[in-house]
Amino acid sequence: MVKIIIYAGLSIPFDEAKEILDSEGDIEVIYKRPIQRGDLGQALKEHPDIIAIIDGVFHQNSAVGHKEILNVMKSGIKVFGSSSMGALRASELDSLGMIGIGYVYNQYASGEVDSDDDVAVMLDSESLEALSEPLINMKYVFTNAVSQNIISEDEKDELLSIAKKTYYPQRNYAKILSESDLNDATKEKLIDFIRISPDIKKEDAKELLLHVKAVVEQ
Repeated sequence: MVKIIIYAGLSIPFDEAKEILDSEGDIEVIYKRPIQRGDLGQALKEHPDIIAIIDGVFHQNSAVGHKEILNVMKSGIKVFGSSSMGALRASELDSLGMIGIGYVYNQYASGEVDSDDDVAVMLDSESLEALSEPLINMKYVFTNAVSQNIISEDEKDELLSIAKKTYYPQRNYAKILSESDLNDATKEKLIDFIRISPDIKKEDAKELLLHVKAVVEQ
């Protein structure tokens, strides 16, 4: 039996995650709410073989610590990270054995981003629904919008500057666009592009789940 514990619920809802990776045969998958400090100590008592960190708390409670993750890895458990808190911690601990996956992880690992504010969102503590837009998603979308000639590089810089100055619980596309100098035609094109753009944090979460599935099925 292979036991896997996954901390998620925000970047990807549990029902969508289970469509990719769920308990079957000799694989037991346990989904838990976003990780916070102290959770890994409890997880060790369940004797998992793999722990995957997707989501975690940042400002609402104390974030999972580096020593906690190192302690888990020292016990022989494989630890993966992506999307949000998992990507951040993986970029800090990849040289010590934590495995990072996806765009957000690569952004942190390369030094393109270096603040937890880039992935932080305001969330409904009951439903785990995101109530704001993470800066990392905005950067991804606006960068792609430049490549599609929807906005210019200067316009992207203006939008990101506004987004960075906005306190993360209040960060959303409507607010950022309303405070920008983009003309109405450009705003309309960008809004249409935003609507069809993938949620990069969710895509990273899917990639992690597929990776873990491949690992346990080898």
